[in-house]
Amino acid sequence: QVQLMESGGGSVQTGGSLTLSCSASGSPSSRPCMAWFRQTPGNEREGVAALYGVKSYYDRSVTGRFIISQDNAKNTLNLQMNSLKPEDTAMYFCAADTVPTDAPGFLGCLTHYAKPDFKYWGQGTQVTVSS
Repeated sequence: QVQLMESGGGSVQTGGSLTLSCSASGSPSSRPCMAWFRQTPGNEREGVAALYGVKSYYDRSVTGRFIISQDNAKNTLNLQMNSLKPEDTAMYFCAADTVPTDAPGFLGCLTHYAKPDFKYWGQGTQVTVSS
């Protein structure tokens, strides 16, 4: 069983930075598909970024401002968030899964990200950006 726990959320002013971490106990595979999502009240969860090996994908709203990375030694997934905007305010969740057997590789990871249908989710950490 894989358990994910996010940390690092908080309140910052516009233009500030935060780094979120997702600590994983166990891993769904030796090369898991991992991602960050965010959700605001009354809205659906939306993808922020995905990572598979050395390949990453970013939603256009965060491209150039956010960086997704994995620390294998610490078994954590990180999201460095720079130049934060009020519209980045949300609950942020990390997710992990193996890639589909019928869609291996990075494209398979993006399949999970697009649906999204990750098997493992964290409880979330709140990010609030004030103007």
